[in-house]
Amino acid sequence: MSDTQKDVVSDADAQPQAPGEQLAPDPRLLVRERGLMGYVEDFRRRIRGGELGSIPVVIGLIIIAIVFEAQTGTFMTPRNLSNISVYIAGPGIMAVGIVLVLLLGEIDLSIGSVAGLSAAIWAVLSVTHGVDDVVSILLAIAAGAAVGTVHGVFFAKVGVPAFVVTLAGFLGWSGVQIWVMGEEGTINIPRDSWVRDFTDFYFSDISAAYTLAALITAGYVLLSWRHERRRAEAQLAARPLTEILIRGGLVALISFVTAYTLNQHRGLPLALVLFLAVLLLADFMVRRTTYGRQIFAVGGNAEAARRAGINVARVRLTVFTIAGALAAFGGLFLAGQGGGASKSLGSGNLLMNVIAAAVIGGTSLFGGRGWIWSALLGTLVIQSITSGLNLMNMSAEIQYMITGAVLLIAVVLDSVSRRTQRTAGRT
Repeated sequence: MSDTQKDVVSDADAQPQAPGEQLAPDPRLLVRERGLMGYVEDFRRRIRGGELGSIPVVIGLIIIAIVFEAQTGTFMTPRNLSNISVYIAGPGIMAVGIVLVLLLGEIDLSIGSVAGLSAAIWAVLSVTHGVDDVVSILLAIAAGAAVGTVHGVFFAKVGVPAFVVTLAGFLGWSGVQIWVMGEEGTINIPRDSWVRDFTDFYFSDISAAYTLAALITAGYVLLSWRHERRRAEAQLAARPLTEILIRGGLVALISFVTAYTLNQHRGLPLALVLFLAVLLLADFMVRRTTYGRQIFAVGGNAEAARRAGINVARVRLTVFTIAGALAAFGGLFLAGQGGGASKSLGSGNLLMNVIAAAVIGGTSLFGGRGWIWSALLGTLVIQSITSGLNLMNMSAEIQYMITGAVLLIAVVLDSVSRRTQRTAGRT
């Protein structure tokens, strides 16, 4: 459960104080008063209660890195890590859209087809017909948003299950993609195209990566401080400045180590910058806006959300619209990596990998629980496995089996976590 969800639950569950009754102290205040041991005990309590968060996936990433580095000796090199940071951008952006859909407790099976169709639209407009590259990109993303809106209308307004709607879209939009491409099997990307730059451009100046790391750290500390100050002003439990600075130090460590590693190869990839921008914007939307809280509410209990005055149909429709736009944007990255748009772009195991990334990263398949950064963590796991097995010259079928096993483990952990929380009275 994310910090936002915990805050919503704790604040919403607060009961009015009866005359002469003394309110029980907030457990989080007691934890902070006890210092380090309080945090340790709170951590143990959360684990026993099934609140695993991102712990399993972080441990998994560490194990993956250790195993593949021991087997290959080149997995942790700056070159390989830089390549991973580029390869995760396209599927990761698509996974952000899937995270939003999963938060509703629904599924979208059409994202691969939408990605392929949008790439085809861009290629035909920009390369074949000479439309301005930026205009073509915007039209391709708009087409993806339009497709998502169509799915949302059938699901939210007509009442057709999302599984059926998007399954039909998976088949139908694949046909439209082939029709748009016409007789062209593949349309290659020109060297001066923005789509090529999405995956091929690097900020070679070392100051770029370090500046981004500094901005991420400063932004995290500032936003966390403002959030906790507002909670304190509202007389709610708030993290002390010391805790904010410790967390900021961890963010700084990760950010600057990543920047240093990238600078050892070609510098900061534009693909990673765009992916992080999508993550930050989506995270802000989900955790800091009313609309984001409505997504969690609808995913947790749609009927309760409707009775609370939330326009459930609007939330569902707009989420599918956003997912379609992100699928289209991710499809352009895939076209850039492949050197062009093709009739087969978006097919294969792309759909399963994107859904697996969201689930492996910690977003629940049952709705109402998860966080945007699941897209980053889950995509990192899948791409790390793929990269490591490629370095070991393993066949594709081995990659599929291992990825499937990891996905199953993630779903099992999610199910066990929910059962444990129900037993502990936390859901």
